[in-house]
Amino acid sequence: MIVPRDRAYPTSDRIIITRDPSLGQDTTGSRVPGGHPCHQQHGVVDHLKGRGFSNLLGTFYRSGDLTFSPDGNSLLSPVGNRLSVFHLKNNDAETLPLASRCNITCVALSPDGSLAILVDEEGAALLISLLTKSVLNHFNFQQPVHNICFSPDGRKFVVCKGSLALMYHAPGKRREFNAFVLDKTYYGPYDETTCIDWTDDSKCFAVGSKDMSTWVFGAERWQNLIYYSLGGHKDAIVSCFFQEDSLDLHTVSADATLCMWRCDTEPSQLLPRLQKKKPADTDCMEDGEEKGEEIRGSANPAPEEKVGRVRYSRITRHFFNKEGDFTTLTAAAFHKKLNLLVTGFSTGTFHIHELPEISLIHSLSISDQSISTIAVNRSGDWIAFGCSGLGQLLVWEWQSESYVLKQQGHFNNMMSLCYSPDGQHIVTGGDDGKVKVWDTSSGFCFVTFTDHTSSITAVTFSSNGQVVLSASLDGTVRAFSLLRYRNFRTFTSPRPAQFSCLAVDGSGDIVCAGAQDSYEVYVWSMQTGRLLDVLAGHAGPISSVAFSPLKSVLATASWDRTVRLWHMTDSWRTTETLNLSADALAVTFRPDGEELAVASLDGQITLWDPEKGTQMGSIEGRHDLQFGRKELDKVTAKHSAKGKAFSTLCYSADGQALLAGGSSRFVCLYHVREQLLAKKYEISCNYSLDAMGEFLDRRKMTEFGSLALVDEGAGEEDGVTLSLPGVRRGDMSSRRFKPEIRVSSLRFSPTGRSWAATSTEGLLIFSLDSSAVFDPFQLDEEVTAGSVHRALSAGQWTLALVMAMRLNEERLLQEALEKVPSKDIKVLCSSLPDLYVERLLPVLASQIEKSRHLQFYLLWAHELLMQHGQKMKTRSVSLLPAINSLQKSIQTHFSSISKLCEWNRYNMKFAVCLSQQRGVKRSAGDTDSDAESEVMSLEDSVEEAELDQ
Repeated sequence: MIVPRDRAYPTSDRIIITRDPSLGQDTTGSRVPGGHPCHQQHGVVDHLKGRGFSNLLGTFYRSGDLTFSPDGNSLLSPVGNRLSVFHLKNNDAETLPLASRCNITCVALSPDGSLAILVDEEGAALLISLLTKSVLNHFNFQQPVHNICFSPDGRKFVVCKGSLALMYHAPGKRREFNAFVLDKTYYGPYDETTCIDWTDDSKCFAVGSKDMSTWVFGAERWQNLIYYSLGGHKDAIVSCFFQEDSLDLHTVSADATLCMWRCDTEPSQLLPRLQKKKPADTDCMEDGEEKGEEIRGSANPAPEEKVGRVRYSRITRHFFNKEGDFTTLTAAAFHKKLNLLVTGFSTGTFHIHELPEISLIHSLSISDQSISTIAVNRSGDWIAFGCSGLGQLLVWEWQSESYVLKQQGHFNNMMSLCYSPDGQHIVTGGDDGKVKVWDTSSGFCFVTFTDHTSSITAVTFSSNGQVVLSASLDGTVRAFSLLRYRNFRTFTSPRPAQFSCLAVDGSGDIVCAGAQDSYEVYVWSMQTGRLLDVLAGHAGPISSVAFSPLKSVLATASWDRTVRLWHMTDSWRTTETLNLSADALAVTFRPDGEELAVASLDGQITLWDPEKGTQMGSIEGRHDLQFGRKELDKVTAKHSAKGKAFSTLCYSADGQALLAGGSSRFVCLYHVREQLLAKKYEISCNYSLDAMGEFLDRRKMTEFGSLALVDEGAGEEDGVTLSLPGVRRGDMSSRRFKPEIRVSSLRFSPTGRSWAATSTEGLLIFSLDSSAVFDPFQLDEEVTAGSVHRALSAGQWTLALVMAMRLNEERLLQEALEKVPSKDIKVLCSSLPDLYVERLLPVLASQIEKSRHLQFYLLWAHELLMQHGQKMKTRSVSLLPAINSLQKSIQTHFSSISKLCEWNRYNMKFAVCLSQQRGVKRSAGDTDSDAESEVMSLEDSVEEAELDQ
């Protein structure tokens, strides 16, 4: 069927993507442009609707267990309610497109690395496949889980819940429809269980508890080992470890005490029980799940159980704390093959000991906060540390004493972000006063500037992408060079002022910042650093400033319900004053500079013509943002009237859509021309954050107020610690609280294929995925895949390429491009219609980024730009996203190849130096300066040889 098209809705890269239900819902407005049913699929912003979650930057570790992959080259880290995978060999990171309801606390990886179990803080579990990156099953343990661990053979896994140890059949090993089948329930500890470890043959496992005891259970009912209880500690057990191919056990407690236990029985000497006692009927636990077979341990076993039992004896006890040092041991890990014990402490230090001699190999302080978790990879070379207090993630290579990975996000919330002009980098500013620059391809931060002494309120790039500017509440605007990684300009005001917004003009010569206490806008020169002018006239704090992309016009928004337009070339006089119905919160220009969007406190977005000063339209967004209800609110979110407004705005790269966000978990995408809601993106579904609910939960309300105010577990680490008058012990600042969900900044990538948002969870990136949709262009009955293949077989390259672009299937288009001989590319590009040239540029950009035929696609791009460059200049604004995408792809390959070339160049120089110095005897009196001069002369000779070639 041929679908008719309306000329008012030009075609573009439309895409529809299906998202995992665990990510939350993406609601779309029920109203469609013009009311035509075809516009539901062929609207002008349909390609923006297809943007799905791509990656999470800025957050590397929150809480939970770190886990290495079986090959030891990747690290799995829980980040809030998501899971990030850091590929240490490839130096990149990705966040899986799935999420749990609350923060993840336990991660268990199967021995083959294909399955993983994620458990959040409420006890809800997700069974995920790391191959397909999808959720396979949901399960609820009904209460918090402290630890979970697979057996080495992958057939069972044990869960520590309360004072119980539950053993389940591993999913995929049996022909069961239920993925979580309970096998046995183990009783024994009197307090909460904390840790698990299996023997290498999967016959037994050990469980540590807060009651200072360690229990050894048999995975089957062995005659000589059903259970065994070990004491000897004076604090809670942190970790327990079996020796390799042995039942010998090491236990570590929170008071930094190590006990080593020797067993008198080998694993091969365990005798199977002939008559296995089965329960007469299947009982149910309090939470409704089946118990399975029960094994109850006791500190005083029955006389019949003592016969022939295995025996444990303690051979040594070691104290890691020095004399007078009372630091708490918080995490430990053990490598069985190398007998390496790694212990982490609350002071941020860690020790590496070799057992059984307990000889100290290495000791280092890596943080000021407590070490939350430790993991060792399979080879034992890399040790991963996670610090939840600062959000640090470190991978340490202990043999070379160097960092493999050292990353830390913003300590407090992110406040602002900005894309670089080529879309390769993102700069962020946070409440911790740090400015960080991120690589969008790898997901890592490669430079951090710490010159500011207060919160960062705005960041931006210069037009050439080599300078980062940041405004702060400390009264300074600083410029940082990305070539030398230093602060080379500091802009200040005559009187101290707190800067709340920042903008730089298109030439990069003029910097403007608005103050929230003096109601003035300050203008500096980038070249000299001098203050050029002070723009006065507003009667309220300045909330936002923005430069026009193509004209010398500055827009300033203020709380005095006005937006003022200032002309740069006419002594900074006010050309127009736009009156609003409420306080202005954000202002932004369209990429072509012909339209201005303003968000006000009443929830409206007004669109203005900056040339005529007339209002072109308005968007009522009060009910679209859908604010949540906080825990302490006594009314629903619908009736709550606090701060229901957009606080950040951003146009898309082509100017056809508008993104808006605020103190909500939703980001709204509006159709600018029709002024209607096109889509709502759910930023987070993490109920560990505040303001996520919509309705009042009466179950959490008492006659004295909300249950969130109740002090549960006072005096514990995770409780609300309130200090009494005159008592120094107890810190008021260590209160437990739930951060509020909000979106503080939104930006579109210059390539037009992604957009980013700074939220409470971190830096979220949403991008296009055009590989899963049939999206034709000017399709008719004659255009089919078969006709494309017949044209290719006949050598009709132009016809085949045009038909493949009309079908708009990625694999077919790639085949049509690669069938063209390289000598015919120039002729084909000259005969290609202009309409198809515009659509071919994004395809070439994506192929250059991921294809191995780099030179071939570079020839395509070169010929297209050379043949049609003059015509493209007339449509430079509409083609700018495609050009930026092409530039980003080329720049990525250039940076990687240039590093490789430099590495090879220096290796060749070193080889030449060694070959020329072979057989030359040096006297003891030769100085270092003579050696340096020889090396310099050798380098000059190599460079001359390279120039001659």
